[in-house]
Amino acid sequence: MRRTSYIILATFLISGLSNCGNSEKKSAEAIEYEMDASNGLIQLTREQFENSGMALGSLEEKPFPITVKANGMIDVPPENRAVVNATMGGYIKRTPLLIGDIVKKGQLLVTLENPEFVTLQQEYMEVKQQLTYLKSEFDRQKTLMDENITSQKSFLKAESEYKTTNARYNGLKKQLQMINISTTEVEKGNISSIATIYAPISGSITKMNVSKGSYVSPATPILEIIDNHHIHLELSVFEKDIMKIKKGQLIRFKIPEASTEVFAADVYLIGTSIGENRTIKVHGHLHDDAQHNFLTGMFVDAEIETESNAGRALQETAVVEIEGTNFVLRLQNEVNDTYEFEQIEVEIGPTTNGFTELKSAEKWKPSDQFLIKGAFNLLGE
Repeated sequence: MRRTSYIILATFLISGLSNCGNSEKKSAEAIEYEMDASNGLIQLTREQFENSGMALGSLEEKPFPITVKANGMIDVPPENRAVVNATMGGYIKRTPLLIGDIVKKGQLLVTLENPEFVTLQQEYMEVKQQLTYLKSEFDRQKTLMDENITSQKSFLKAESEYKTTNARYNGLKKQLQMINISTTEVEKGNISSIATIYAPISGSITKMNVSKGSYVSPATPILEIIDNHHIHLELSVFEKDIMKIKKGQLIRFKIPEASTEVFAADVYLIGTSIGENRTIKVHGHLHDDAQHNFLTGMFVDAEIETESNAGRALQETAVVEIEGTNFVLRLQNEVNDTYEFEQIEVEIGPTTNGFTELKSAEKWKPSDQFLIKGAFNLLGE
């Protein structure tokens, strides 16, 4: 019987302490195994097996989902995003916030200054004084009309002037309220050239488009606030796959630019129209989103599980790919503290939760043992 010896070098780092300080030493441990040329079996002693941290395992029945691939982004509902504008134009007087600052609903964001604010308040006070007189005249004409002392023409004129002025008064009052100028203070004679803009929602500042002294018009976005307390997935699914998607299906996704971790969500809403690139929007609710630092706009790669098939599988570390071909090591014999492994070419299916499906696995017995840890150290060499 002809045998060939193979050497695998596993280099590891040993750190030691000395009186003069720390020193680093490198040591190489040689693991020698034999291959029986007559039958192609890889032979390994029990000592080598244990010292290398290898492990055996059997085929297991595992569910393997059928998935639809999609991509998209982390987003928030429209009510959790606010673009702040000025109701009336003005010059930025104060802007104490920066991008990333956390704000509460009703907190001061910026103040605007404009002489037109003064004019608006003056007009409001003038109309209010006119309204007091016109209300009195209207009441007098009404009383005279009831007693048939005055003409209907005089009564209608007084009524028209009063109601027109009252409408103007209410309009001016509403304009002042929209720029957060207190009409109570104005009626006390406290006229201000400053208007204040408050936060419409709680959240964090994601955009700041102005600086102190700059002029903003009503069409100019001043800043943006996003509340990340309820974030979701906004995915794009191709038309050919949309009929497979149902509410409640599990979504597994990654954020490739930030993490290798796999996160979970559920399909919550499915769009009813097709976009320009023949995709449909799918809205997903995340699991435990409060436990992760997701940011709005993050790109995601996702798979939506539409069905599930059972299959026999090994841990993914048992499968070694060599130049496009996959292999596993099956324990053939265990004799005199020696393991003999058979190298077998396999066709694999999907990998899920650390297990890889093996096609045509029915040819093996449930009791068959495979090298599930350390196979790469043997086949990779």
